[in-house]
Amino acid sequence: MNHPTPHPLSFTRHEFAGAFGDLGTDLPLLVGVVLATGMDAPAAFVAFGGLQILSGFAYRLPMPVQPLKAMAAIAIAGKIAPPLLAAGGLIVGVAMLLLANTGALEWIARTVPKPVVRGIQVGLGIQLLTLALTRFLPAGGPSGWLLAATALGIIAAMRRNRHIPAGLVVLTLGLGYAAITWPADTAGPWGFHLPSLPDRWPTADEFSSAALLLALPQIALSLGNSVLATRQVVADFFPERQPLTVQRIGTTYGLMNLVAAPLGGLPVCHGSGGIVGHYVFGARTGGSAVIYGSALLVAGLFLVGDPAAFQRLVPGPVLGVLLFVEALAVLALVRDQWPSRTAFALAIVCGLTAAYAPYGYALALIGGTLLSLILRRSREISVSP
Repeated sequence: MNHPTPHPLSFTRHEFAGAFGDLGTDLPLLVGVVLATGMDAPAAFVAFGGLQILSGFAYRLPMPVQPLKAMAAIAIAGKIAPPLLAAGGLIVGVAMLLLANTGALEWIARTVPKPVVRGIQVGLGIQLLTLALTRFLPAGGPSGWLLAATALGIIAAMRRNRHIPAGLVVLTLGLGYAAITWPADTAGPWGFHLPSLPDRWPTADEFSSAALLLALPQIALSLGNSVLATRQVVADFFPERQPLTVQRIGTTYGLMNLVAAPLGGLPVCHGSGGIVGHYVFGARTGGSAVIYGSALLVAGLFLVGDPAAFQRLVPGPVLGVLLFVEALAVLALVRDQWPSRTAFALAIVCGLTAAYAPYGYALALIGGTLLSLILRRSREISVSP
């Protein structure tokens, strides 16, 4: 029996530039969760980096790993204990494995139409854009806005440059700016630190609390963005590749969380925005995820003894520009729904619901699918997945 030859990994400068395309999403959540929960920073970064590397080798695509966004937001807002966060990660990991290997994910993928998937991506794009404009771009005051404008100008001017990746230049600009403006009375973040494993396993009460507080809000977002939208983005950007199944995505999603929790890592997922972030800055293979993961491993061992100091290495305005570009690329994916005005309108409604309504991703996923079925019966819209 002949097996297809695995796609090679590339480690060119373009893969290197693309490797950091999702930094604007990951770094604030990583550092924010570590500071809010008190979890061990080296362990969190080493586990996160190791999973990036495994994902790159497993998929041989720019398929990065991201923190579970709903869980991370709740953890930061509530300053929850690390065992409670670990319990949430274990619950969603087991749930996703069950969904993937019982055929439930395949049924969901057949049922949810493409306009709804695009709508979920619109919601994610709106949230990323809002985060960039309200939190990161204004972070440095007037000089920060100048830095952001310079970074955005570099990306615009170099967007067609095939020799020097714009993302790499912007990242270098940010590191140089951080070195020049580093406060004299603030120690640098470097120093060797071994990761520490969690000191205890979650209790039964913590598992019960995590199921309602963390897992339930996350699963709807994960079904829409981490599974369905991720599969769609891979089909969009890599049509020549063998189609990626939702069963495979759900299985690796589940396994990653069963690995991360015992190592003291954050709950994680795949994500459509992460792939877009890597792709738009030049990545085309799993080499970008391997490069990114290796950098995070090094950071975990040598740079995150003081997470707040580490975050200064990449200034907020630079993170904001990376996030801004990623958000625009995610939002642009909805343009393929424009030929059908009804489909486009459904996608926009789902996107606004996902972005702004309580439990928005669950409402968009369920409500949008039901609405599309009604429209299909009235022959107003094509709803094939």
